[in-house]
Amino acid sequence: MDRSPNLLTYLLPRMSPVLSKVLTLLSLAPLAFCADYQIEANIRYGPYPENVLDIVQSPAPALKNRPGVIVIHGDGAKERTIEQFCVPLVQHDFVVANVEYRSSEPAPTPVSDVMAAAQWFHNHAARFKVDPNQILVLGEASGGTLALMLAMTPASAGLGPVTRIVAVINFYGVDQLEQPYAAYIRRGLPPILSIHGDADDQSVRLTKALKEAGDDAELITVPGEMSKLWPQIFKWLKKRKIGS
Repeated sequence: MDRSPNLLTYLLPRMSPVLSKVLTLLSLAPLAFCADYQIEANIRYGPYPENVLDIVQSPAPALKNRPGVIVIHGDGAKERTIEQFCVPLVQHDFVVANVEYRSSEPAPTPVSDVMAAAQWFHNHAARFKVDPNQILVLGEASGGTLALMLAMTPASAGLGPVTRIVAVINFYGVDQLEQPYAAYIRRGLPPILSIHGDADDQSVRLTKALKEAGDDAELITVPGEMSKLWPQIFKWLKKRKIGS
């Protein structure tokens, strides 16, 4: 068994009280820094163990309120979305709420969780210098379906608090028109951008149904690399006056 003392435990008694307290606080803070972003990890938004989210943002001080993005993962855990989705958004001055939820529970539990997370992010927008009127949602795979549900579910469904969402980016969301959100397709929904494989007609049918209802909906098919899509995504957002 390794009985060597922890370095921090060894040093603290030998330091001044002030420096000792500072180092102790830093060791407990769930904050990680990188050259391109910083993460405040595992902030609780609800009562269950899985009800946590990360705030991912630029390490540079914010001079004004910025748009916010709720990112919802599919399979796995929220950490897998950091490099692929969160970092490109942060590099364009978005503040990301990267959400964990009870993914192993049956519907509608995951929907209720992400609705609660969205309300928490909206209510704490000032803390992170986020414009509460510029919050969109991005989801991938089953998270794409949850992103659609978050934006489309009315208060009358009784699944959770409704938060205003200004746009949806649906990456490979599982769309069968018998999915729960299909019943909520109606005029007046936020703009919805779906991104799907070029051999898959799921989002084709979703986009068609949204347009028929009078909504702003667009589809990008994916024949190539993910990195090549971001310019199109940011152009789509800018056209709708979201982000810089």
